[in-house]
Amino acid sequence: MLPPAQRPADVLRALAPGTRVVVRYRIAGGFTDALGELTAVDHSEAVIATRRGPAKIPLAGIVAAKEVPPPPPTRRPRV
Repeated sequence: MLPPAQRPADVLRALAPGTRVVVRYRIAGGFTDALGELTAVDHSEAVIATRRGPAKIPLAGIVAAKEVPPPPPTRRPRV
Protein backbone atom coordinates (compact mmCIF):
# COMPACT_ATOMS: atom_id res chain seq x y z
CA MET A 1 0.00 0.00 0.00
CA LEU A 2 1.27 3.48 -0.88
CA PRO A 3 2.12 6.01 1.81
CA PRO A 4 -0.66 8.62 2.27
CA ALA A 5 1.28 11.39 0.47
CA GLN A 6 1.56 9.28 -2.69
CA ARG A 7 -2.04 8.15 -3.02
CA PRO A 8 -3.54 9.38 -6.30
CA ALA A 9 -6.52 11.00 -4.56
CA ASP A 10 -4.16 12.99 -2.35
CA VAL A 11 -2.16 14.09 -5.40
CA LEU A 12 -5.36 15.46 -6.95
CA ARG A 13 -6.45 17.17 -3.72
CA ALA A 14 -3.08 18.98 -3.58
CA LEU A 15 -3.48 20.46 -7.07
CA ALA A 16 -5.28 23.71 -7.85
CA PRO A 17 -8.41 23.67 -10.02
CA GLY A 18 -7.47 24.34 -13.63
CA THR A 19 -4.33 22.20 -13.46
CA ARG A 20 -3.92 19.86 -16.43
CA VAL A 21 -3.84 16.24 -15.24
CA VAL A 22 -3.98 12.68 -16.44
CA VAL A 23 -5.85 10.14 -14.31
CA ARG A 24 -5.92 6.35 -14.75
CA TYR A 25 -8.95 4.67 -13.21
CA ARG A 26 -10.77 1.37 -13.12
CA ILE A 27 -13.76 0.62 -15.36
CA ALA A 28 -15.61 -2.61 -15.99
CA GLY A 29 -13.15 -4.88 -17.75
CA GLY A 30 -9.95 -2.90 -17.11
CA PHE A 31 -8.65 0.63 -16.93
CA THR A 32 -9.00 3.89 -18.85
CA ASP A 33 -7.48 7.36 -18.73
CA ALA A 34 -8.86 10.88 -18.50
CA LEU A 35 -6.74 13.83 -19.69
CA GLY A 36 -7.82 17.40 -19.10
CA GLU A 37 -8.23 20.16 -16.54
CA LEU A 38 -9.02 19.32 -12.96
CA THR A 39 -12.20 21.21 -12.12
CA ALA A 40 -13.14 19.79 -8.70
CA VAL A 41 -12.20 17.20 -6.09
CA ASP A 42 -14.32 16.31 -3.07
CA HIS A 43 -14.41 13.41 -0.63
CA SER A 44 -15.79 10.93 -3.18
CA GLU A 45 -14.96 12.00 -6.75
CA ALA A 46 -12.79 14.10 -9.03
CA VAL A 47 -14.11 15.99 -12.04
CA ILE A 48 -11.85 16.36 -15.08
CA ALA A 49 -12.85 18.60 -18.01
CA THR A 50 -11.83 16.50 -21.03
CA ARG A 51 -12.31 17.18 -24.75
CA ARG A 52 -15.37 14.91 -24.66
CA GLY A 53 -16.89 16.75 -21.69
CA PRO A 54 -16.64 16.44 -17.93
CA ALA A 55 -15.53 13.08 -16.51
CA LYS A 56 -16.72 12.34 -12.97
CA ILE A 57 -14.32 9.77 -11.54
CA PRO A 58 -14.81 8.03 -8.17
CA LEU A 59 -11.68 8.51 -6.06
CA ALA A 60 -11.81 4.86 -4.96
CA GLY A 61 -11.26 3.75 -8.58
CA ILE A 62 -8.25 5.98 -9.33
CA VAL A 63 -4.98 4.06 -9.54
CA ALA A 64 -2.68 6.84 -10.81
CA ALA A 65 -2.79 10.62 -11.19
CA LYS A 66 -0.26 13.27 -12.11
CA GLU A 67 0.08 16.81 -13.38
CA VAL A 68 1.03 17.11 -17.05
CA PRO A 69 2.35 20.02 -19.12
CA PRO A 70 0.07 22.12 -21.31
CA PRO A 71 -0.76 20.76 -24.76
CA PRO A 72 1.54 21.73 -27.64
CA PRO A 73 0.39 24.65 -29.78
CA THR A 74 -1.82 23.82 -32.75
CA ARG A 75 0.00 23.62 -36.06
CA ARG A 76 -1.09 25.51 -39.11
CA PRO A 77 -2.54 23.30 -41.85
CA ARG A 78 -0.22 22.45 -44.72
CA VAL A 79 -0.85 24.27 -47.94
